[in-house]
Amino acid sequence: MEPMTAKLIETRRKILSRIKRDLITRLSLNYTEEDLHEDISLLGSGLGLDSLDALEVILGVEHEFGIKVEEGNIGFLRSINTMADYLLGKGVKAESNDTSEALP
Repeated sequence: MEPMTAKLIETRRKILSRIKRDLITRLSLNYTEEDLHEDISLLGSGLGLDSLDALEVILGVEHEFGIKVEEGNIGFLRSINTMADYLLGKGVKAESNDTSEALP
């Protein structure tokens, strides 16, 4: 595997873990990271989050990853994977305090 591909895979893995930890903590979910599949639906069926939960998740994403989510953009909340895709597209870092992991 090429080093750049391996780095992108590791970055995504770390971002997925951060998302899961934040969801569990912020929403007081009775799950572990391993319990949350990356493709689980967040809104409606799946985790069954409501609109207030969605707002809390958006605020959490902004705080945890240091980005601003565009107003009205809730499409990235379809699943943990779509959240990771959105964050990777924004160029977030794998670690909140690691400045060497920025994506190219």
